[in-house]
Amino acid sequence: MTEKLEKTIKPRAIWPGLKDGVPKPIMPYSPAIKVGDWVFIAGQLASDFKTGLPSEVIPNSESGAISGLELQSDFIYRNIEQTLQATGCNMKMDTMKTWEWFVSEHPNQKSFLSSNNSHRLDIKPYENSMNRSFQDYLPPRSSIGISELMWVGTQIELEVICLASQDESIYFSLGGDQSEKSSMHTDAIRKGDWIFTSNQNGMDEDGLSNDSIELQTERMLEKLLQISEKSGSSFEQSVKAEVFIGDSRDFAVVDKIWKKWFPNNPPARFVLPHSGMNHRDIKVEASLMLLTDESHLKKEVIEASDAPKPLGHEPQAIKVGNLLFFSTQMAFDNNGKLAEGMTRNPAAPWYGRPAQTQMRYMMENINAISEAAGTTVENIVRRACFHDDLQWFAESIESWASYFPNDKPASTTIGMNHSLGIDGANTSLDLIAFVPDDD
Repeated sequence: MTEKLEKTIKPRAIWPGLKDGVPKPIMPYSPAIKVGDWVFIAGQLASDFKTGLPSEVIPNSESGAISGLELQSDFIYRNIEQTLQATGCNMKMDTMKTWEWFVSEHPNQKSFLSSNNSHRLDIKPYENSMNRSFQDYLPPRSSIGISELMWVGTQIELEVICLASQDESIYFSLGGDQSEKSSMHTDAIRKGDWIFTSNQNGMDEDGLSNDSIELQTERMLEKLLQISEKSGSSFEQSVKAEVFIGDSRDFAVVDKIWKKWFPNNPPARFVLPHSGMNHRDIKVEASLMLLTDESHLKKEVIEASDAPKPLGHEPQAIKVGNLLFFSTQMAFDNNGKLAEGMTRNPAAPWYGRPAQTQMRYMMENINAISEAAGTTVENIVRRACFHDDLQWFAESIESWASYFPNDKPASTTIGMNHSLGIDGANTSLDLIAFVPDDD
């Protein structure tokens, strides 16, 4: 943040209300959490949370050739804009990053194993909506194909992070000058102390991809380094990374190369395997959140002995100012395997609640990391939750909500219908928390 937060600053839920046209979610999460200059918007769907899809997002004779995806996207962006107005944010000026989760039957397990990672979707209708919503520059994006969302018929879920400081937003592209408005594409945005990048992949300049996961990872990191330096930062200033992989078996190779590019002080990192890509040959994508080289804010590595070691070359968390960025949270032990007691006994298949057990185990670890950083789990502001099957959602969210007696974090829930990378793990969490100033 550009200014030091006052000690009285706390995360605050924002509820625009039905009178503003934003449907009220029925599950325990807040539509938006504001803390200082930061605003975290929960995942938004084209649903009224009552009947399912509202009539306005269903194509008919009046909507003409406009697709359901475009209608749903328009609906969502209207809700996001109204929600942000209630927080004091301007969507066009303050958005730092959007996550776009597209529902598709592809790729399936067979496709992943044959290195065809395409979600096979035409997302141009969504991009038409996004272009209308932002008009000038688009914010950085992560666009990923997933299997299922919480409401039947919804094709896309959008999540947004905004920074409502008075600093100017400056946009960067690997292929052009940020002062030119000839292209809507943005590879990075810089605002105040912070830089957020779009997903980068291993495609070459001609749009062709190497077959090798090694070469794709190298090229991807080279692009991330180029855009980081162009926007006024460096890998040493990277705070949080998000990595999306097609075949989960590629993680070890990606991690080995990652360590070469981030030999010391790596960022916190969330990894999501079985991610659908925009092109069949893309094997890995990643994005970064960084501090500028000019920032007075400092990275602090957080280590908690009461929580398991990270899965790869990343810390448990990174603290910067009043924000705490977690690495992947799953019910794993120090060996990177599913912790003992996290699944049902095959000899007693009807006993136990695995999703609740795994969530409680994760929350114990998250609490240990939070306390090591000077905060508590009640100060989590942003949660992205991924299930290998949405059958686990109900008991998982019940356990999750019990840790938040007051305002619940902004939350996004995604169904992958594929392994999360650790056999038996049913839930994976990507988290950001608020750290109050010392008294």
